Amino acid sequence: MKSSLSKYQIYNDMEPIKIDITILAPVNKVWKYFNEPEHITQWNFASDTWECPSAEVDLKEGGRFTTRMQAKDGSFGFDLVGIYDEIIPEKSITYHMEDQRKVKVIFDKVDENTTKVTEIFDPEKQNPVEMQRDGWYAILNNFHKYVENH
Repeated sequence: MKSSLSKYQIYNDMEPIKIDITILAPVNKVWKYFNEPEHITQWNFASDTWECPSAEVDLKEGGRFTTRMQAKDGSFGFDLVGIYDEIIPEKSITYHMEDQRKVKVIFDKVDENTTKVTEIFDPEKQNPVEMQRDGWYAILNNFHKYVENH
């Protein structure tokens, strides 16, 4: 497994983190809800005490996205910014963040009404790997619930 992930490992010497979830929805719906700002603002946060009030997406290679993530009480917030490196519609998205960490999102069509979403990302150095995995997974699980319920 290590060799297949190594091409994403340019940021640091830490092993990339891989998470996935299976969503009971067709791949075209999953792709749309993952990439359209009006949907991103509905799911892109890790807990009910956070929100994503805005999202901007220029879904093309070299394009950028910005999502605002903040605590609902206004105590903390940040903009997540990424630049798209490769887009294969309804298959995968590869991008890098401002600090050059790489992320790859894979959309696997399991059958007509089931899609597996896998995220592989370089960890940052400030927080424990397990905390990062849990945070990213919480957001992916929010996405899963949103897609299946809308």
